[in-house]
Amino acid sequence: MKPFTVHRGLVAPLDRVNVDTDQIIPKQFLKRIEKTGFGQFLFYDWRFEADGKKTGSFVLDEPRYAGVSILIAGKNFGCGSSREHAVWALSDFGFRAVISSSFADIFANNSTKNGFLTVRLTERETAELMRRASQGGYELTIDLQKCEVRDDQGFHAKFPIDEFVRHCLLNGLDDIGLTLQHEAEIAAYEAKHPAPL
Repeated sequence: MKPFTVHRGLVAPLDRVNVDTDQIIPKQFLKRIEKTGFGQFLFYDWRFEADGKKTGSFVLDEPRYAGVSILIAGKNFGCGSSREHAVWALSDFGFRAVISSSFADIFANNSTKNGFLTVRLTERETAELMRRASQGGYELTIDLQKCEVRDDQGFHAKFPIDEFVRHCLLNGLDDIGLTLQHEAEIAAYEAKHPAPL
């Protein structure tokens, strides 16, 4: 995984609550087995008509939000079914993090396993960032080393994160990466315990 230390990027506001994983990546696009290629289908039902043409009214399709890498969303983001593809779609679209006042546990866990940061702020702080981002061209810095979010206009907020999760994200470690940190010990064990013939 790509380590997450400090990220500065443009912000898009998604002023909706209870955004579930089927809205993030609808079920008909779950046929791929690789983690890439899902970004084009992100929020598909909100971005496209039934005939496949863009609605032109969804926030991510507005020119002022081109190149965004941070999403601010309403509470309970990522609820619904356990769908790792939702994280893959957000990442493939170009997002590195989502800020909200609350996340579904399964979505937050899937995010961690894929090097994608979920930042939990208060509802008041999230609403303020939503307001600032609504103008377009708004940039934020997310500093995982200091566990804080800040901008150049005086906004500053600390966010909580599990220390083990923080360690994994800072060092780009997924479950396989964590295991491979003990490769020497594993090899030594296997040398002492050869496989039966």
